[in-house]
Amino acid sequence: MASAALAFIIANSALSGGYHGTLNLPFTVMLGEGGLQKPLILWINDGMMAIFFFLIGLELKREMMEGKLKNPSDVILPGMAAVGGMAAPALIFLLFNYNNPLTVHGWAIPAATDIAFAVGVLAMVGSRIPASLKIFLLTLAILDDLGAIVIIALFYTAELKVDYLWLSLIPLAGLYLLNRSGSPRIAPIVIVGMVLWFFVLKSGVHATLAGVITALFVPLKDRTGTSPLHAVEHGLSPYVFFLIVPIFAFANAGVVLAGMTLEDLFSVLPLGIAAGLFVGKQMGVFGVAWLMVKLGLAKIPAGATWLQVYGVACLAGIGFTMSLFIGSLSYTDDLLMNEVRLGVLLGSAMSGIVGYLVLRYSPARAVPAHRMADDLKARKDQAESPVIPG
Repeated sequence: MASAALAFIIANSALSGGYHGTLNLPFTVMLGEGGLQKPLILWINDGMMAIFFFLIGLELKREMMEGKLKNPSDVILPGMAAVGGMAAPALIFLLFNYNNPLTVHGWAIPAATDIAFAVGVLAMVGSRIPASLKIFLLTLAILDDLGAIVIIALFYTAELKVDYLWLSLIPLAGLYLLNRSGSPRIAPIVIVGMVLWFFVLKSGVHATLAGVITALFVPLKDRTGTSPLHAVEHGLSPYVFFLIVPIFAFANAGVVLAGMTLEDLFSVLPLGIAAGLFVGKQMGVFGVAWLMVKLGLAKIPAGATWLQVYGVACLAGIGFTMSLFIGSLSYTDDLLMNEVRLGVLLGSAMSGIVGYLVLRYSPARAVPAHRMADDLKARKDQAESPVIPG
């Protein structure tokens, strides 16, 4: 939050030219006749964010093998709510932008939820919220990240270079062999993953996907019985949360207000994004959850009221990191990206404020005795398997 605020201040001060000039400085890594040359902003969005996605991949693998995504019955309600929470914002965005060929490509921007921000706001509410509802939000946000990864792979891939895709099979095979060996050493996996990142980047597929793929080959247990996955996730998370994410926020949240009018504020792009995050997420998450429970296909989280479920649905509209990232994949024009930043910040801020107020002042209900065990189990699961926000 502080990094985003600092970017906003600098982008609207006398330092604005230096801020944007620095982000557009070319940075080159050469090896012989070949190499990579990209502006600094793309090294942040393609390179550093690959590490962010690597952490997401570790989280997904852990949850699928031993956590909240292991049992299908526990995933039905948040899983379907996540689907609704991605579809409704995209449809609302398209409602505003369907006839604008310059902006329609950004339909996935409001479909994403920022786990770190959503969980941060939920933590401010404290113990007023049952643990089962916290698990619901965490599971929903994890599945939302998975959906965002799939969307990026399918819809935000540049022109494919098949030769580099074939070459990427070499490090992929290397990762498979390293995983099968059960070696406790992580360095070889990281090095081979960097080679995979290079080939994926050159192929036209977005390079951050290489981070997720590499994470899936980190062993949950090695031949010594320890967990490389847990060790890497635990060791990497502080660097992601306190270095990579703040740098990304600083580089991507610099909304320039100079020359902006109310007409710009209510243009189709920022309005579609803000409405998608604030209205679409509520409709999709809460609407699908309510429908699933009323149809008898799932149960409302133990000890939660529908008003509290609605508050969590509001928090799901905090898009920030992933929304800004998808925005950077959608548009290269600086003016359009400025409108993306404005829409994401407005939609996320409204979602966070309304979600907090609803949860803070919603009355709790007594938990029936037959559901108390479920809530206690949820609290135990949360304590034993903390989710790393992403």
